[in-house]
Amino acid sequence: MSELKRFGVSLEGNLLEEFDRHIRQMEYPTRSKAIADLIRKDLVQKQWRAGKDVAGAILFIYDHHKKQLLEHLIDIQHNFHRLIISTQHVHLDEDHCLEIVVVKGKPASVEKLANLLRSTKGVEHCSLTFTAKRVK
Repeated sequence: MSELKRFGVSLEGNLLEEFDRHIRQMEYPTRSKAIADLIRKDLVQKQWRAGKDVAGAILFIYDHHKKQLLEHLIDIQHNFHRLIISTQHVHLDEDHCLEIVVVKGKPASVEKLANLLRSTKGVEHCSLTFTAKRVK
């Protein structure tokens, strides 16, 4: 970890009050930690837009009674095998399953995989969360 640097920030009073309420709700220990996370989030978004490698997870819920759905989802994943690090399958109830697909690669490819899974008939919800492997 690099050396900590101190700097001052000036904000309007009502913005600071709202920020303090927000970080209390999020259970941040300090303003510094909250501000650092906001900066990292913005830098990760920049890496995503620049096409630099990202890591992430695609989570989706589907109805396992839908005919041929599981085979189709597996075929999609095999077509993107170079991106996929790991998958986890969870039985939510007698009708629904949750799949977690851990990915690493170029943002456009990760997003394409997520979109193909999301748009598959029988997939009820799909979300993509990503981060940079290391924000410098």
